[in-house]
Parts: sequence; structure tokens; C-alpha cells
Amino acid sequence: MRDDAADACKVRDLTPKAMTRPAPVCDHLTGANVSKAYPVDIVRTQTRAILLAWGMSEEHAAITADLMTETDLRGVDSHGISMLPGYEKQRELRQVNMRPVFKTKRETPTMALIDADASIGHPAAHYGMNLAVEKALKTGVGVVSVVNSNHFGAAGCYSKIASERGCIGMVTSATRGVMMVPTFASEAILGTNPFAFAAPAKRNPSFELDMATTTVAANKVKVYWLNRKPIPSGWVVDGNGRTVTDSAQAMDYLYGNSKQGGITPLGGTRDLGSHKGYGLATMVHILGGVLSGASFSPIRNRTQKVGDPNNLGHFLLAIDPKAFRDEGEFEDDLDQVIDVLHGAKRADPQQPVLVAGDPENATRAERMRSGIPLPDDLIGLLRGVAARANTRFLLD
Repeated sequence: MRDDAADACKVRDLTPKAMTRPAPVCDHLTGANVSKAYPVDIVRTQTRAILLAWGMSEEHAAITADLMTETDLRGVDSHGISMLPGYEKQRELRQVNMRPVFKTKRETPTMALIDADASIGHPAAHYGMNLAVEKALKTGVGVVSVVNSNHFGAAGCYSKIASERGCIGMVTSATRGVMMVPTFASEAILGTNPFAFAAPAKRNPSFELDMATTTVAANKVKVYWLNRKPIPSGWVVDGNGRTVTDSAQAMDYLYGNSKQGGITPLGGTRDLGSHKGYGLATMVHILGGVLSGASFSPIRNRTQKVGDPNNLGHFLLAIDPKAFRDEGEFEDDLDQVIDVLHGAKRADPQQPVLVAGDPENATRAERMRSGIPLPDDLIGLLRGVAARANTRFLLD
């Protein structure tokens, strides 16, 4: 929100834990927040400038800014530059090490366990997936677990690394937030626990699945809040299981002091299969957290003090198709699968049948041309982050 607009409205006392000095929210606002499209290079340069001002190395700042900007390009607005206010808060709490030294704790030709030294998650997961791919290209499969890390943005960024290098990639991660209300529960226990999978084709773009195991990612609620829009029914419930549609109220359930309510598992209700989303979320944490020795947020939060690490874990798997098939056969067969799916009879003649990755690729092409849209409220937050980092603000 612009400063002059803030003066004209009553300020709501809403300061979600994951946000730093959020822009004022008007109680009487109607309609959506105004967004403006910004050139991709400017968004990337602004992100990198803030990371460098926080003390990150040139290499890690470039990797992180590229991954965050790519996330925004693909339309995952919840996990791109909008994460900087949250990362600023974690830095203030001394939970993030901006100059990490990655350490190999265990390693064989097919696996490795990497201590990320409390790094922000992007360079740690980027390093881990590339290491997994290198192992896969030598042995057929590579598995890397990362421990002592932090939020790494969109999981699909890392499975995509594998597919771009000719491998199948799969990624899961433990999470810092406690957001998901398990089936039959009234309080949040699990995180949004992401899962990503990518596989390379030849004629078609790679198949790229990137999903939360909740009905929606928590940061999608934040995006609606920043745009002053009500959230869809079924995303968030209160302590009695009643749906919440006011985005500010939903943010309070997710980031405020409420001990009840949260996001529903994938499926929404038991009748629609929420137990499946709940089960998938638990599987994601087992691979991303338990396997690496990372923390489980409901347990860690009981004793975590300022300066204590979040100790998140990531699971990164790469498979070389050439270990199973002659070169090119896997990609040819996947092309045929994708072609058949694209050719399915349409329910709506105007709406093509898509496969995972198609919407993101279309959004990326459009935003490369027109820029990345950022709402005014987010610009206000980022202006404050840049000022406190004592670096130039480029998004005016």
C-alpha cells in the first residue's frame, strides 16, 4: 500500500509472525489491491541487491535471486520476491546464516547427507539437487538429504534442475510453519509439506508437478491478503471446522496467536479425500525431515529460542532414465503420454486439457513479455526491507 493511502484508512492490528512490518490493511477496503508489472531483470536485481546487503555471497545471492525470480515468472507469486519480508524476520531472529559452509556428513556413490549450516534454503537445495544429478548420471540414481536448512521457496525449482539435466527429479521438504489441520483434528499440526516431480520429454516441455499437500499453500493466502481479496471457501477453517473466507482473518489463523484452525489437507473434507492429503503430507515430512534428522515443527516450536536454527530438511532424488532404457526411449514414450493427455476430449471446447507444467510455462512466456505483477501492498513491504538493508529500492 502506498504511504498516502495508508494515512486515509484505519490501520488493523495484524502482524503475522511470518511477515515483517506488514503494510496497513484498511477495515473498509473494497476491491483488489492495485498491481503493476515490473521488468523481470529489475525484480531479479532488486532481490539480489537485498540478499547481498544482508551479507550473502555473490554466488549464493545470484542462485537465490534467480530461483526466486523464476518462481515469480512461473506465476507462483507466493514463493518469489514476496518471501523477502519473511526472510528478513528470520534473519532478525538469527535463524538464517547468510555465509554458510556446506558440510558433507555422510556420502556413498549414490547418496549424500549435507549439513546446510543454517543457510537459506535456495542455495542448499540447489547444491543438493545438482549433487544428486551428478550421482545419478554416474550410477543411475542419486539421493541427497539436506539438514539444518531453511525455507527454500518452490519445490518445483529443484525437480526442474533434474529434468533440465536429463534426469527424473523428485523433491520433498520439511516445513517451518504449522498450518495443516489433520483429518478429524481441530488444530494445525503439519506444514503445507510440498512435493515436486519433474520428468524430461523430447518434443514436449518436461512434465513438472509442484504441489502442496494442503488444499492450498499458506503463502497463497498471503497473496490474497496482499491483494485484499477474499479467499475461496474450503481453504482455511476455524477451530470448529467452519470455512473462513476473509483473508485477514485467515492470516490470523495461520500466522497469528490462534491455537486452533488452519489450512485443510488436500481434498478439503473427509468425504472428498482429505485423509489422502494428510497421508501425503506425513510422507513428505518422513522423507524431507525424519530421514535427514531435521526438526518437526510442532516439537521444535516448544523450545525454540531466538537464534536457534529452524533445522529444516530437504529430500532430493534424481534418476537417470538411461539406466533403465536405451537413450531417448523414455523421453519418446513420455511424449506419447503427454500427447494423449493433451488430445483428450474436452469438457469445454474452449479449454484445452493440460498437463502439469503447462500453466506455469504459459505464465512464464507472458511475464517474460509483460513483466512480473507485484501488488502495491507488497511494494510497500519491499520498500521497507530495502531501506532497513540500506540498499537501493529499484521497484518505484
